[in-house]
Amino acid sequence: EGAEEALSWLREAGKKFEMPVVTEVRGETHVDLVAEYVDILQIGARNMYDQDLLAKVSNKNKPVLLKRHFGAGIEEFLSFAEYIAAEGNKDIILCERGIIPVGKGKNYTRYTFDLAAVPVIQKETYLPIFADPSHATGRRDLIHSMSCAAIAAGASGLMIETHYNPAEALVDSQQMITPDELKDVINTCQKIHKLIAPTKSKA
Repeated sequence: EGAEEALSWLREAGKKFEMPVVTEVRGETHVDLVAEYVDILQIGARNMYDQDLLAKVSNKNKPVLLKRHFGAGIEEFLSFAEYIAAEGNKDIILCERGIIPVGKGKNYTRYTFDLAAVPVIQKETYLPIFADPSHATGRRDLIHSMSCAAIAAGASGLMIETHYNPAEALVDSQQMITPDELKDVINTCQKIHKLIAPTKSKA
């Protein structure tokens, strides 16, 4: 009951601001309910390997946003995207959200942001790929620069966590930025996109 109420709030916000709604489906039992309220079904990084969930989501005739598992190579990531396509759903959005850091010692970021995956995947497939600097870095102070880098690398979009007061966020407060900071990120990234778009069209 609580989940459905939250989904209804999300749907209302989408209608109010005329924006498509996307949220994560965390298990097979949630697919039918979530699909009633959202425009795009998201598969989180930890569920990338769940073939039964992928199959059920792919049969909902809605776009699927598939996040890369933090331990998956690019080929493996693409193979699970192909699994969705094989079920008959070719409306797939990929998302690079960081991979497990290597080496010993202190990790200065939550994960390693594999930005090279963005242009590589674009050369290997027709699918759009987003980038998630929030989960990849885990650091609010890096969101702006890493968002710019992702767009410069050719990302089709960004997933960024925001909160009007990050200190009050119930989870992941250290990686959230304020709406004003998000506006700055968007403005800068739009300028970068305009700069690289002519170059990409000639490639």
